[in-house]
Amino acid sequence: MKIRYNAPVVLSFSLICLGVFLLSSLVPLSQALFFVPGRSSFTFAAPLNWFRLVSHVLGHGSWDHLLGNLSFILLLGPILEEKHGSGPLLAMMLLTAAVTGIINASLFQSGLLGASGIVFMMILLVSVTNIRNGEVPLTFLLIACIYVVREFSAGFRDDQIAQSAHLIGGACGSLFGFLTSRGNRPSGR
Repeated sequence: MKIRYNAPVVLSFSLICLGVFLLSSLVPLSQALFFVPGRSSFTFAAPLNWFRLVSHVLGHGSWDHLLGNLSFILLLGPILEEKHGSGPLLAMMLLTAAVTGIINASLFQSGLLGASGIVFMMILLVSVTNIRNGEVPLTFLLIACIYVVREFSAGFRDDQIAQSAHLIGGACGSLFGFLTSRGNRPSGR
């Protein structure tokens, strides 16, 4: 039996996240390179901050944080990479990282670290994959409702989790899903 590197973007992203986490345990890199500072500390004039707007998705604060995100990414990512292709999925991941980073740096005081925005982008993107002519899947509506209610209620807890990144990632996933479903609609059952 042969092992196949079946989802290059998802697997490479996961391995890079693991590498960054392991390296950060030896040398404190997360705060320096893989963390978007909040509004009061962020300046668009600093070139390193432009890198951080996207690189924050590679850093994680703990094993639980890393493994929680990678579990979803490794579960949902290959499905999305097969459906949309490696290039488009990478573009969606980069765009989601940039959008969550820019919004966080512009509007919120707290910093941003981790791939949770990408996880929620993938959750919503997967749930929109079965859109047909003029029909929205009930599963998408249920997931979207559960997700939005959960994130808004969690926003009232002081748990150091950036619910805004989750909501923005989910919005990106929904948008990508609706935009990419236009050309992929099956003609009936």
